[in-house]
Amino acid sequence: MIKLLAFFVLLPLMFTARATNAADGTVKEISITEVAPVRIGQTENAAAGTGCTVFVCPEGMRAGIDVRGGGPASREIHLLHPLTAAQSIHAIVLGGGSAFGLGAAGGVMKLLEEHGIGFDVGVTKVPLVAQSDIFDLTVGDTFVRPDEAMGREAARLALDAPNYRDGNHGAGCGATVGKIAGMETCMKTGIGSYAVQIGELKIGAVVVLNALGDVFDWKSGEQIAGLLTEDKTSLRRTDEFMKRRVKAVENKFVGNTTLAVVITNAQFDKARLCKIAGMAHNGYARSIKPVHTSADGDTIYAVSAGEVGADQDLVGTLAAEVVSEAIIRAVTCAESAYGYPAAAELKR
Repeated sequence: MIKLLAFFVLLPLMFTARATNAADGTVKEISITEVAPVRIGQTENAAAGTGCTVFVCPEGMRAGIDVRGGGPASREIHLLHPLTAAQSIHAIVLGGGSAFGLGAAGGVMKLLEEHGIGFDVGVTKVPLVAQSDIFDLTVGDTFVRPDEAMGREAARLALDAPNYRDGNHGAGCGATVGKIAGMETCMKTGIGSYAVQIGELKIGAVVVLNALGDVFDWKSGEQIAGLLTEDKTSLRRTDEFMKRRVKAVENKFVGNTTLAVVITNAQFDKARLCKIAGMAHNGYARSIKPVHTSADGDTIYAVSAGEVGADQDLVGTLAAEVVSEAIIRAVTCAESAYGYPAAAELKR
């Protein structure tokens, strides 16, 4: 009887301790591949300086989007609008090639259809695939762009042998930053990722960093990439460069766009994911200056492929943080290529 009484006295304390341990605010870094059942494959043509990165969720993933740049190259992103009928999509493609590269999604669709993945329309299943591209036509071979074959191969890898890596890979193969004065004084960047876990909640981001402006460490405020000096040995500030040329610049270089996919295992519908994608842009704003210009196509997707309950504003706040950290990885993991130095080279 005494043992039974003690059990009922201690039971509430046991549950309280468990709840405290699960939500004590401890944040630990994890791999982007641990976040949710979203599989990532990527392929690139290193000689041509272009590639694509494909995110596949065979069971479908809820997704939202927020586009703030003035020059996006995209396909089927209207599917993510809260008023459209589709409640989930099956893949997201990030690619190079600007608008020319949007055909890569066709290869992704064909492969997914062959695997029976998609929206059932009776006679077949239609994979719902959204895509956004960066402009990398001035980096390697202008006339080689991601196509159906490249998209298909990246999707195959996502399903059979996920191969995500940070650096000069996938859609980040031809990524550069600091282009206000043209390609002669820009820097090489790439694709980067960062993810964290708090209790059961997981959230991460993959960023393809291809901005007009400069890149800053969001914690220290230090400029880590961007507009080079004319001798290419150190960095200048894009905003200061612009202030010395107050009048509008004709034919401003528009080969820019930073793309991100935020992935979480928290349960949200696409309306709330659109809000989370919007909050994630805070990560762009504190890491890239200037950002969201008319010469950028800045876009963020937010996807949910889990059932964990979480506060929307917490997830949005974390989304901005993992985006900022992924931007740093896109700088530090890049390697010099095509005559453009990476940050690691400047520090030598």
